[in-house]
Amino acid sequence: MTIFIITFVVCLIVSVGTVALLMMSRTPRFRTDFSDIARVLDQAVSGEINENEWHSVIGYPIRHDEYLESLRRRCQGIFDKHARPWQLAQGGALFSREGREELNVLLGHLRARTGVAETRA
Repeated sequence: MTIFIITFVVCLIVSVGTVALLMMSRTPRFRTDFSDIARVLDQAVSGEINENEWHSVIGYPIRHDEYLESLRRRCQGIFDKHARPWQLAQGGALFSREGREELNVLLGHLRARTGVAETRA
């Protein structure tokens, strides 16, 4: 009977401790900032980005900054109009030449507004 009580108490302590830790921890959040957008646009202009990287930053709403959200929506519109994922699979660029030019203009506006320097290493 004592082994049962000891086992029960240990399991109860571990369970309560686990629940308490889970209740106190926060959900991890990713906040897209100017440098993230600049990096993605820079890679898209140079033709070095794949579709997954593009969607991981541009595909999610930005609720903490109205300017970044409008920029993200314009980037999404350019993707809808000029993206060529089938050509990316054949070794080409994700965007057509016109799309890359439009993204370069947006990148210039972003850098001029925020002072984000060249992001390429």
